[in-house]
Amino acid sequence: LAVFGGAAASSQAALLDNLAEGADLLPASIRQEVQAAIDEAREEEDGSAIAELQKLADTTSPGIAIRDMVLVDGVLLFTLALISAGLFLPEAVQGKVQGIITIIFALLLLLAAIGLLIAAVIKLLLMVGMLLAVPFGTLAYLAIYGSFPRGTAAAILGVLFTLKLLAAGSLVVAHQRFLQNKGLVLILLTTLLANIIITFLHGLVPIILVSISDAIAAIIMTILGIVWAVALLIGGVVSLVKTVT
Repeated sequence: LAVFGGAAASSQAALLDNLAEGADLLPASIRQEVQAAIDEAREEEDGSAIAELQKLADTTSPGIAIRDMVLVDGVLLFTLALISAGLFLPEAVQGKVQGIITIIFALLLLLAAIGLLIAAVIKLLLMVGMLLAVPFGTLAYLAIYGSFPRGTAAAILGVLFTLKLLAAGSLVVAHQRFLQNKGLVLILLTTLLANIIITFLHGLVPIILVSISDAIAAIIMTILGIVWAVALLIGGVVSLVKTVT
């Protein structure tokens, strides 16, 4: 028990040290109040409040923006799947099947994008509210969201960006005709732009604010997903109407 108690105390002390480092990056107007709250927490014998905050902290997740980028990447994969299916399906069947499948996919994508947008906005408002609630709200923000695995996120984004470039190059090598497909070119550019936006926002602010900029990036990803869902829905309806008439 003594060993476990010592380990817990050491872990809590390390967390307080991290909070103190984050407090140094805050504006001078609120830095003293936050530092005072940290000092008060150091004087507590049980450190139960800090322990609870430590349980909430997640320093392994690369953020929600990368997760929400699947909305845009999913459109690219869906488009490539439709193009591949067109090589095997008869032209008469292709129009009806693609129209129906596109409508279903667009509706599911739209619902998912709206849900993720609401979740991202709520998280952003929560983090901003905590950060501005000096001193204890700010202290809680630093404990839960002050550490962001920016290196891990950058590595994931780098791999995804490389794969997308390889996919684009493969399409061009396979057939120049793919460049004439404006929809495919636009979604490729959108996915590359999504990568760049997340990378830029992650590197724009100090480490203690990356969680907030990540939520902003997630909101942008969901908006892009909604735009493409609407575009696919319109395209699917038009395609289905043409095949019926």
